[in-house]
Amino acid sequence: MHRVRGVGLALALMLWGQVPAWAGETSGLPLPRFVSLRSDEVNLRTGPGVRYPIDWIYLRKDLPVEVVAEFEAWRKIRDWEGAEGWVHQSMLTGRRMMVVVGGEPHLLRGADADSAEAVAQVGPGVLGRLLQCPRNRDFCRVEVGQAQGWLRRDQLWGVYKGEWLE
Repeated sequence: MHRVRGVGLALALMLWGQVPAWAGETSGLPLPRFVSLRSDEVNLRTGPGVRYPIDWIYLRKDLPVEVVAEFEAWRKIRDWEGAEGWVHQSMLTGRRMMVVVGGEPHLLRGADADSAEAVAQVGPGVLGRLLQCPRNRDFCRVEVGQAQGWLRRDQLWGVYKGEWLE
């Protein structure tokens, strides 16, 4: 009897129609989706595994990232500046965060309207927690530091157009 190892075994089983649970297993969650970094130090690799070189090291816990692909326990992510690579699923959390985008500071408002009173000013690159994005509204409620308020969807990265969070 011949022994087949590693990838060969998975390939042989796929050809026979008997795919083991560990071969190409994914989370079953929708793609793409937003998540955030679990740790202050997360390695972004060029491929899905520790044998691939580290391309970048994130040093920003809670940074929102977009999962665009999955391979076993590895997630291909994209950050708000467009960088892509692979991280282990254990380095990600489902906590919804956001980053302020644009070239200038934006007003964090007390209600979901452009005319609402300003409660703070937030600059590009500032991280915050995404609390609520009501259905059919142009604003999301966020928490930045100790301040809570509303930002226009186009002033933040971390939520899809038309996506709602209650």
